[in-house]
Amino acid sequence: MAADQEELRYLSGLGNSFSSEAVAGSLPVGQNSPLVCPLGLYAEQLSGTSFTTPRASNLRTWLYRIKPSVTHEPFHPLQDKGPRLVGEFDRATTVATPTQLRWRPAEVPLDPPLDFIDGLYTVCGAGSSFLRHGYAIHMYAANKSMDGCALCNADGDFLIVPQQGRLFITTECGKMLVSPGEIVVIPQGFRFAVDLPDGPSRGYVSEIFGSHFQLPDLGPIGANGLASPRDFLSPTAWFEQAHRPGYTIVHKYGGELFAATQDFSPFNVVAWHGNYVPYKYDLSRFCPFNTVLFDHGDPSVNTVLTAPTDKPGVALLDFVIFPPRWLVAENTFRPPYYHRNCMSEFMGLIHGIYEAKADGFLPGGASLHSCMTPHGPDTKTYEATINRGDAANEPWRLSGTLAFMFESSLIPRVCRWALDSPCRDLDYYQCWIGLKSHFSSHDNGATAREPAAGADQKD
Repeated sequence: MAADQEELRYLSGLGNSFSSEAVAGSLPVGQNSPLVCPLGLYAEQLSGTSFTTPRASNLRTWLYRIKPSVTHEPFHPLQDKGPRLVGEFDRATTVATPTQLRWRPAEVPLDPPLDFIDGLYTVCGAGSSFLRHGYAIHMYAANKSMDGCALCNADGDFLIVPQQGRLFITTECGKMLVSPGEIVVIPQGFRFAVDLPDGPSRGYVSEIFGSHFQLPDLGPIGANGLASPRDFLSPTAWFEQAHRPGYTIVHKYGGELFAATQDFSPFNVVAWHGNYVPYKYDLSRFCPFNTVLFDHGDPSVNTVLTAPTDKPGVALLDFVIFPPRWLVAENTFRPPYYHRNCMSEFMGLIHGIYEAKADGFLPGGASLHSCMTPHGPDTKTYEATINRGDAANEPWRLSGTLAFMFESSLIPRVCRWALDSPCRDLDYYQCWIGLKSHFSSHDNGATAREPAAGADQKD
């Protein structure tokens, strides 16, 4: 498939109700399911929430297709695909460990041929896809496009973060080209295929069970800032009508893969309307907020998308980024502070150097700091920062970097193959061992924040 982005058109806005037709007049007017649809199409609804979910959060889309998706042979388990995918995180499938973990980037193999499905593997997660509560964090390394097959995830939403190589994604709503520095969300139930226009590709995937991603509330920030709804882009209708004998639908169900064959492409949707759609987002459009006087802000201020739980302010999964931005806080340790967190944090690096890790955390790599496990800047970063002297108060633009975090209130269990991976950095703990005591009982608050010159003072 051609992957020329100039040929693609998108619909702007997150949470909007859209209408799109590849052939004029193919959308019914005034009703969803007429006796006979225009152009002889079939009407099919895809529901992302229950029928009785409150209207403000109800998600569904009507698809008008040449043949309905039910026209396929029975599903059969796939024995040769998906052996490293997990949907149930328990003692039988995964391991609990509080140890700080880090992985070097995995090279994309040139052989054997691996498409997106073949190259997808679980690193960690929590909960259960069957019980509709939890999440999984995967990584992928692929060297070929999907050919004659499409993937449908019945377990949850995929949030895909490409780190190397663009993804040209065909969905039932249309096509999207997704580059490193962008993300794409494929909601539960959509069939999609991934082509690799640049050759080998790798990246990260988060998956959420029983919830959907949404924009975080802005609170005192106000009406604007962080990720703007208008910068999220959804595809426009596109279809193919070709006869495709033996076309395979790979169905991810309970963390396992099943396959069914049919004689046509699943991308035969001529028109659609609704608010349940795939979408992508360019992370360079994120409007970050930061402290402008002193102290280091909490990372929650960099939340792009969140999947909430029933408890206010507590996320099933947050997607947080650490983009280029100005650092201007005075007399402040500007890198992230040392921390123990009731949340668990999986981090990845798209490009550049992460501000809290001078060495070892590489683009395409990952780290995991679980619930209440200590973490923070490595020795080199700490020492370099406190020894900057007067330069530490100068405004500094952090540039050439883009890191992200999947953060969850649920404690992750880790897959055995991730713990045994040759990419695991077994010496990760050493980056903190060199931290030495700077304590002096004769230091009478020399590092306390002092009023700026000329500031009003009172006795």
